[in-house]
Amino acid sequence: MSLRTHAQSVLTAWDAPTAQEELLRKEFLGHVETHEDAMWRACVPGHLTATTAVLSHDGERVLLTLHPKAGMWLPMGGHCEPDDVSLHAVALREATEESGISGLRLLPGPLALDRHRVWCHPPYSHHLDVEYGAVAPAGVEAVISDESLDLRWFPVEEIPELSDEATRRLARRARDLMHSL
Repeated sequence: MSLRTHAQSVLTAWDAPTAQEELLRKEFLGHVETHEDAMWRACVPGHLTATTAVLSHDGERVLLTLHPKAGMWLPMGGHCEPDDVSLHAVALREATEESGISGLRLLPGPLALDRHRVWCHPPYSHHLDVEYGAVAPAGVEAVISDESLDLRWFPVEEIPELSDEATRRLARRARDLMHSL
């Protein structure tokens, strides 16, 4: 199964928890069906990406990166690569690369969808972000990658102002799911 076909099946099967996310789900699905290159950064109007809220082993803290272009504290995430076989794999790969933490356990997902402007194709394009959660092993230390200005653990309920509501929502959903499993 191709990554594009996998994305179609994930988006088709996903039960959106809000009316806004149901609209996004339909938009993302339409985008994937319309654009053969929808999974790749080269897709100018926008492209699917995967983001992961990395939680501490107890689910009480979330690891955020100070994103150099956005200037905000955000979860790990990024573009699909040719070797990726699923959106889950993209989410786990990006979280591992950007956190420096091996042994992350991906939670069942996706947990949320988010569409936001980015600078991949000036003046801008969009990331159609499929969002996941992951749990870090106890006692691990994160390592700042070259894709980050800083990397810090924050209590899920105390994500800094210099973030966004999508980050807060994803962290809460990941924590709640982790505690329900």
